[in-house]
Parts: sequence; structure tokens; C-alpha cells
Amino acid sequence: MEHQNAVKEALNALYHHPDDTVRVQADRWLQTFQGTLDAWQAIHVADNLLHDSSSNLETLIFCSQTLRSKVQRDFEELPPGAFQKLRQSLTTLLKKFHKGPPKVRTQISIAVAALAVHVPAADWGDGGIISWLRDEMNMHPEYVPGFLELLTVLPEETFNYKIAARPDRRRQFENELTSQMDAALNILTACLNITELKEQVLEAFASWLRLRHGIPGAVLAGHPLVHAALSSLNCDPLSEASVNVISELIHHTASPSSGGISAQTPLIQVIVPQILSLKAHLRDSSKDEEDVKAIGRLFADVGDSYVELIATGSDESMVIVHALLEVTAHPEFDIASMTFNFWHSLQLMLTKRDSYSSLGSEASIEAERNRRLHIFQPAYQSLVSLVGFRVQYPEDYQGLTYEDLKEFKQTRYAVADVLIDAALILGGDTTLKILYMKLLEANAQTGNDFQDWRPAEAILFCIWAISNYVSVVEAEVMPQVMALLQNLPQQAQLLQTACLLVGAYSKWLNAAPASVSILPSIIRILMSGMGTSEDCAAAAALAFRHICDDCRKNLCGYFEDLFNIYCMAINGGGGYKVSAEDSLNLVEALGMVVTELPLDQAKGALEKLCFSAASPLEEAAKEDLEKKHARELTVHIDRFAFLFRYVNHPEAVAAEINKHWAIFRIIFDTRPWDMRTMESLCRACKYAVRTSGRYIINTIGEMLAKIQFHYQQHHQPCFLYLSSEVIKIFGSDPSCADYLKNLIETLFAHTTCLMTSIKEVTARPDIADDCFLLASRCLRYCPHLFIPSPIFPPLVDCAMIGITVQHREACHSILTFLTDIFDLEKSVNEEQFVLIRDNIIIPRGATITRILIASLAGALPSSRLDTVTYSLLALTRTYRLQAVGWAKESVSLIPRTALTETESTKFLQALSDIAYGADVNSLIGHVEELSDVCRRNRTVQELVQAALKPLELNLVAAPVS
Repeated sequence: MEHQNAVKEALNALYHHPDDTVRVQADRWLQTFQGTLDAWQAIHVADNLLHDSSSNLETLIFCSQTLRSKVQRDFEELPPGAFQKLRQSLTTLLKKFHKGPPKVRTQISIAVAALAVHVPAADWGDGGIISWLRDEMNMHPEYVPGFLELLTVLPEETFNYKIAARPDRRRQFENELTSQMDAALNILTACLNITELKEQVLEAFASWLRLRHGIPGAVLAGHPLVHAALSSLNCDPLSEASVNVISELIHHTASPSSGGISAQTPLIQVIVPQILSLKAHLRDSSKDEEDVKAIGRLFADVGDSYVELIATGSDESMVIVHALLEVTAHPEFDIASMTFNFWHSLQLMLTKRDSYSSLGSEASIEAERNRRLHIFQPAYQSLVSLVGFRVQYPEDYQGLTYEDLKEFKQTRYAVADVLIDAALILGGDTTLKILYMKLLEANAQTGNDFQDWRPAEAILFCIWAISNYVSVVEAEVMPQVMALLQNLPQQAQLLQTACLLVGAYSKWLNAAPASVSILPSIIRILMSGMGTSEDCAAAAALAFRHICDDCRKNLCGYFEDLFNIYCMAINGGGGYKVSAEDSLNLVEALGMVVTELPLDQAKGALEKLCFSAASPLEEAAKEDLEKKHARELTVHIDRFAFLFRYVNHPEAVAAEINKHWAIFRIIFDTRPWDMRTMESLCRACKYAVRTSGRYIINTIGEMLAKIQFHYQQHHQPCFLYLSSEVIKIFGSDPSCADYLKNLIETLFAHTTCLMTSIKEVTARPDIADDCFLLASRCLRYCPHLFIPSPIFPPLVDCAMIGITVQHREACHSILTFLTDIFDLEKSVNEEQFVLIRDNIIIPRGATITRILIASLAGALPSSRLDTVTYSLLALTRTYRLQAVGWAKESVSLIPRTALTETESTKFLQALSDIAYGADVNSLIGHVEELSDVCRRNRTVQELVQAALKPLELNLVAAPVS
């Protein structure tokens, strides 16, 4: 009673107390009650309150949810023999709430279904839960609505992984239900006679169809439930349950488990004509929008499920195609877009060679492919016309909210994908012609001067979308489009799309016969865009980059003009609105042009560009550099980074980094505490190292010295990733061996002192990530310096500590490093290194294996299973039966209540098979099963982790220098 009263009080406070603090406290108390109270006690309290006639709706809903949750997750905690008592109580409640409230009845039904998943069929009597349910319905016909809800949720709960059942039991339950399919459908058929239950019966039928049990098509074609659903399609309003049934039947006929389309032909021949008869409703303006949406969904389901048949181009299939075009033409985008997946799937079926592989010869394949493309081209031509208008800005576009604008952009990209599908069927040039005719029509309708810019902008967006599929030699339409762009009004959205289009057709511009004469006018459009709005300036800067990339040879003679544009853009001259981030596109663009210049000219050009980036930094250095905001420095340092990255003249880049090393050194020494500035500076140095290679040898020594010194003081992760780049470039260079050996030992020694426990690794995930990325690089590029080093064993210990870090990237880097060690022979097959590796790994093998198995069993999220599995796989393939022995030792620690002997044996046998060379796929399923069993509820997971103790590994920290 004490708990019952506390629950009522907490719920009353949660829903009705005026004080937010009290409501929050009540919510926390209720969550604690649901999560921590002993399962049987929680069930008892919830059960009593559900039977209590004075309980209000809030109490009933909370208690039914608690009951459902406890049966799902904590059934194993119940005392032996609790099943009968629990079933009786749940049955009583199901009868009590057979007329509602619906939320309560649903939760109780799910609880009964969860109970059925947990216990063998024999516990319910002969025939399992379906026979028990049939008998209950026969004895108590007045409670049929409640039992129908249970019949509906039973198949749904088969694949509900919130239910803490073992995988074997889950499979058994699925088999039990599929074996009782006929009995379940007989119950539903009998209930069809109760008119007021028809919708509920059909919803239950739809639920059972999702089991995809292979009922023969001929049987379903004549089944009363199918005919009931089909007859309900003519109701007004449309029966939602009938639509759900027909949708499931369509999916059922296309499912391999049901024998596929050929086995289900009798059913298809019954369903499809009935759906096609609904086509007229799509154009019926009096029809309710939800009904039209339901009809559109059925047509889309037919298209998606039977696309392989439709792709043959038969007369029957073209009837479906034309019906789908009707859906695509519907003015409501939510309805029209239901077909978009079909048009994409059909495009793949028509264009991919695999679709024709059964035809044998190349000539037959080509002939059939051409025949089908010819048949479907008119449909895709219509499609282009139908979707183009949907990307037009609404008249009230200036009043759109952020969410509306986001939705509008998503619509545009969805339409762009459809246009790409059309271009792949029709050819980009043909699609372009269709769109251009639309552009001329739009222009004519608005008075030939784009008084209403929106229709033209929409078509230009569509032309942008298909840019990758228009040939670079297209000479009929694109010259006219480019000429038209020069006469557009200065409207922001229109000019933004024009800039995007120009950038997208940069390859066409480069190949055009009049390229040299066109480019100056095109660049004027971009300059105009840079001064119109921030969004437009961003599009113009991006287009500028594309043009300089693809037309770089034609632009070599214009470097001074381009440089002046760049200077105006970054300095805000000429009213330009280019942001600091977007200006990097301009830096990249000029870097590509500089790459095309001869070395002497490139050196001069790069010098000018670097000077423009260095001058503000040198001015800042004359003031108090420490007090500057990071953004005042990084905007200029990032320009250095882009120049060093995209100017592919190693000697010229080396000359510039050497020349400007003085300002880099000052920033290193003045702001090593500032993460943002250091990240920017290290990125610039990384690209300088990557591009210059050995030309930078004179600077590399001092760069490494700075990294070592400041890392020990300020622990910036970026020092590690810069070192990683240096190792990649110079790792095998004998002249750098002393530098690099000292670098490796200093950085790793300091890092291992920082991370002596999982708590410390968790506190510094970025350092862990970059540290072990660097370690993997060392294994690959300088094993002769790294593996014999005294720092190698402590780093392996540090990796073992960090395996269970929850940070995804850090965890991945640590596991990859360990895997690289286990797989050492793949990259370094020198006996001395393998021997060192074995002397380190073998004494630690049992511990590593225990932590990996703990990670599979719940110490890491299930999304990491693949990475952890690959590490265990690599360990097993290297150490074979020794690794299997380590695994056996670890698995034996798990209590049998959590993992049975049979379950552990299956896993260990799969691991043993891997040791003898079995395929990796043979292990994956067993790993997933082990993971599923050990995570099935919180109690089991905690029990397993307490046994395996993955977090109880610590290093003795050496003093940090």
C-alpha cells in the first residue's frame, strides 16, 4: 500500500502540481520506481492499482506501462511458478479493459504477448497461446475486442528486441506463431461476422501478414479476409485497416519467403485490378485528402513491389506506369513523392546490366535494353514535366519559417534525384532540351523579362540538377542558357541558382569552343553574385572554385584579374559579402590555377597569395598576440592551409613555409594553449608537409621540436595528428630517424602518463583518438623505430585500458591499433618485430580477450560490434588455439544464468573454426547472438560486466615531465 499511495501521489504531482521543480522530482521518482524496484514487487503494485476502481486514467496508463516493461525486460527475475499467476492477472485485466481506455488495453496486450515470447508454448496448454486465446474467446465472447488486440500485437512482438528473451527462444516463438497461422486466420475469419469489429479484425490480419509466412497465393486469393479488405476499398471514407491489409498483401506477394511473385500470381491477379480501379479517385477533388493519400500509397506499393515485372514493358505493366504518373501528377507533394522511389528503382532495372544477365549474349542484352528504354522514354519525359514545377519558390517565400525553408529544400533535392533518374533513361541532353522548352514557356508567360523570377529559377535549378549527365560537347541548348544567364535580373535567389548552375557546368565551359570568350562574362555573373547576399556569395565562391578547377588552363593568363577579385572578396571591397569560410573556396580556386603555371610564375603567384595571408598575422604579432580572438588568426592561417594543400608545386610551397616559418613559430610559442589556433596552425603545417615532401627538410626539425615541447605542456591533440603526417612522409627516411625516434618516444611517453585509467581516457577522447591513429601510422611507416622502442609495451597497456571508451572515434582508433598489431605480418613480415610483438601480446592475451568479449557483451554499444569482432578475429587468426583458450577462460567467468553452456559452446566453436581458417561470416552471427543474450536486460548486462570486469585495468603512472 505504501508504494501504491506513493505512485498515486507522484503521478498527481507530475500532472497537476504548479511547481516545475516538484514535477521534475516526481518524474524522477517514477522513473526510479519503474527501473529499480524488484520486478515482482513492481508488477504487484502496478497490478493492484490497475484493479483498483479508484485509479484515474494517468495511474492506469503508468501502471500498464510499468507492467508491460517489467514483463518484457525482467521476467527472468520473477520467482519460479509465477507464470500462471501472472497470466491469470493479465487475462483479468485484459477482460476488464476490453472496451478501453485503448492505451491501457494495448499495454496489457503487449505484456501478455511478451509473456508468450518468454515461455514455451507448452506452458499455455496444447497448441500454445493461439489455442488458449481461441478457447478464451469462445468462453467469453463479450471480451472479444480485448482478445483481438492481443491477437494483433502477438506477431508484432515477435521481433521486439525490448523483450529480454534469448535468441533461441525468440526463434522458437516465431516458429510457434507461423505454425499457428491458419488457426489465427480462422479466429479472425470467425470475428468478421461481428460488423463493429471489422476494422479491428483487418488490422489484426495485416499484423499477421507481416510475419511473411508462405501462405500459397491461391489460398489467400479466395480467403474471406482478403475479400473483406478488397470490398472495403470502395467505402467512403476509405477503410484504413483495409489499405493496411492490401499493402501487406502486396509486400507478401513480393517476399522471397512467400515463394516470390510467380507463386503468388493468383493473389496478384485479384489485388492489382482492384487497386487500378481506384485511379479515378486521384483526380476527384471531392475525395478526402487522406483517402487519396491511401490510394497513392497502394499504387506506390504496387510499383515498388512489382518493379521487376513492370520493367519488362508489357501492356499490363504500362497500365500501372500510367497510373503511377497520375499519382506523381497530384498537386500535393506528400502524395506525388510516394512514387519517387519507384521511378528510381525502375531506372536501375532498365539501365543496370544485371537486369539482363539471363539473356546471355551481349547483342541480346543490348537489343532488349534498347527496346525497354524506348518503351519507357515517354513516361520519363512526362515525369520531367510533372516534377519541375514542384521546386518553384512559393509567392510568400520571404515569410517562410526555418522549418518551412528546410522542408522546401528537402523537396528540391528529392525532385533533383527524380530528374537524375530521368536523365539516365532519356540522356542528359534530351532532358536538358525538355527543361529548356519549359524555361522558354516560363519566360514567355512572364513577359520575356522575368517579371516573375520564380518559374525561371525553378527550371534553372532543374538544369543544375542534371549537370553531371549533360555531355560536355552539347552545343544546342547550353550556349543559349549561358547567354540567358547574363540578362537575369539581380534577384538574390535567382542569381544564387545561376551561380550554382555556372559552377555545375564548369566542365562544359572548359570544353566549349568559345570558352575563352565566354569565361569573362561568366566571371562577371559570379562577381555580381558575391555582392548580392551571403547565400548568393557562397554559391558564387563555390562556382568560382569549380570553374578554376576545370578551366584552369584557360584561366592561367587571367591570374592578376582573379587575384584582384580574391583580394576584394576577402577584404570586403566592392560590396562583396563572402564569408571567411566561403573565401576558402576562392583560395582553393586560385591554388588550382597556380598549379597550372610554370614553376617560376607559380612561385611569384604563390608568394603574392601567401603574403596576403601573412600580412594580417604579422600585424597581429606586433600587437598583443595572446589577447587576440582565435578567429582573428585562424581565418588567415586557414588560407595558408588551403594554399599549401591545393598548389601542387612542392618546391614553391616549401619556399613559402620556410619564408613564413618565423610567424608560424611566433604563434606556436605565443598561443600553444589555444586549441582552435593550434588546430588551424597544425592543419597548415600538415598540408605543407604533405605537398612539399623532402623540400621541407630544413624546417621539419624545428617543427618537430615545437610539437614535442608544447605537447608536454598543453596536450593539444592536433600536435599528434601533425606528427602523424610527418611520420607518413618521413617515417622511412634514414636521415630523419633520430628526430622521429625522439618524437615518438616523447609523445607516447607523455600520453601514456595522461591516460592511466578508463576514466582518464574518457576525459581526453581526442588525445586518445589522435594518439592511436599516430601509433597505427608508426606501425605502418616506421616499425623499425616504433616496435623495438621502450614505449611500445606501455602503449599497448594504454590501448587495453581504453578499449571500452564510449567515444566512437577514440574507441575505433584504439581497436584499429590493436588489430594492426595482431595483423602485423600483413604489413611488416620481419621476424624480429613479430617476436617482439608476441613477447608483448601473449602475456596480455587473456586480458585483451576478456576485455574484447566484455565489449561484445555490453561494455560498448552494439553499434561497435563489427570493429570489436574484427579485433577478436585478428587476434584469433594470429594466435589460433591459444586465443580460443583465452576466450574459453573469459566466457567461463560469465554466470550460467546469463549465458548457458549451449550458448557459450556455440560461440567458442565458431571462434575455434576461425582459428582453423573458417570464413569471417561464420563468426558474425554467433557474436551477435552472444551480444544479444548478454544485453537482454540491464540485470543480465550488469551481471556479465561484473564477471568480466573490463574497467578494472590501470597503469602505474610515471611522473609527467
